[in-house]
Amino acid sequence: MSKPYKKKRRRRKQRHSVSRILIPVICLIVVLSGAVGGVWYYKEYGGDPVRTYETSTYNSNLYQGSLFADDLCVAADDVALTGFDDEDSLHAAGLFNLNDKTVEYGYKLYDKLYPASTTKLMTAYLAFKYGNMDDIVTVSDSVSSFASDEVVCNLQPGDTVTLYDLLCGLLLRSGNDCGVAIAEHISGSVEAFAELMNSEAKALGATGSHFVNPHGLHNENHYTTAYDLYLIFNACIQDQRFMDIISMDSYTMNLTGADGTTRTFDVVPTNYYSSGKINAPEGIRVFGGKTGTTDEAGCCVILYSEDLEKNPYISIIMGAEDKGFLYQEMNRLLEAGETTKTE
Repeated sequence: MSKPYKKKRRRRKQRHSVSRILIPVICLIVVLSGAVGGVWYYKEYGGDPVRTYETSTYNSNLYQGSLFADDLCVAADDVALTGFDDEDSLHAAGLFNLNDKTVEYGYKLYDKLYPASTTKLMTAYLAFKYGNMDDIVTVSDSVSSFASDEVVCNLQPGDTVTLYDLLCGLLLRSGNDCGVAIAEHISGSVEAFAELMNSEAKALGATGSHFVNPHGLHNENHYTTAYDLYLIFNACIQDQRFMDIISMDSYTMNLTGADGTTRTFDVVPTNYYSSGKINAPEGIRVFGGKTGTTDEAGCCVILYSEDLEKNPYISIIMGAEDKGFLYQEMNRLLEAGETTKTE
């Protein structure tokens, strides 16, 4: 081996030796610099940053969640009301003070019962949630399936009508054909819409309900509770469009037939307060609501009302033997609530 080559190897080894010494030294310097910086930060900013955070945030609400029932009237059992004795013939009844979030009166609120056409509140809730009021709905052959004594708005297969007009027919006249047309428009079929009704009812907390149709004609597997109806109705009244409709004393639906001809159909509310057949007790204004009647459900009504101070209430009577008794008991309930408030 030549001497120049040996000299080159010695120089390379020397450089490697220097590198092995310098690299640890440099790392040590970096570590020490970090330690010195940490000491400086501790002295400059008051020490432990974790302890500083704990001190500044101790006993403060970093997150304040809301419970499901914060804005709801809740009662574990029946609630008595002075001046309104329980009527055993009724299926259920309730009076809910929306401002105070209290159940002023409750009778069999959680008992299973048949809702009849109060079902249409859930149908309307979903139509407002998932539909557009100016949607043009084409009516299917399904609207021809109702018996002569079942309430309809005379929809014909092939008719086109706005979703808004269907809702007016549904909520005011309680048209069963309007319910089917809405269900098919929103979900494609009555069966799919019933599934949506059930899932959305549970989301509202209405866990004692099960729906199989959008109109409420009797079916043993179609049921609810008075408290669930309160929950559903309470959700509906949050939408001003719903309030506008149930406050009407009449409405004219506009329909276009399959052949292009146009016609109208007049609807009036089925609840006697809105139609002017009965007056509310003095000091109470009834804005509107929803009725329901079948042999199994009896006569039912759920209302939104306000007193003279504009305090809002929801009131429910389910299962009266006839309409005369229904409104007698509703007036008695509203009056008892007003009297108790002023005592």
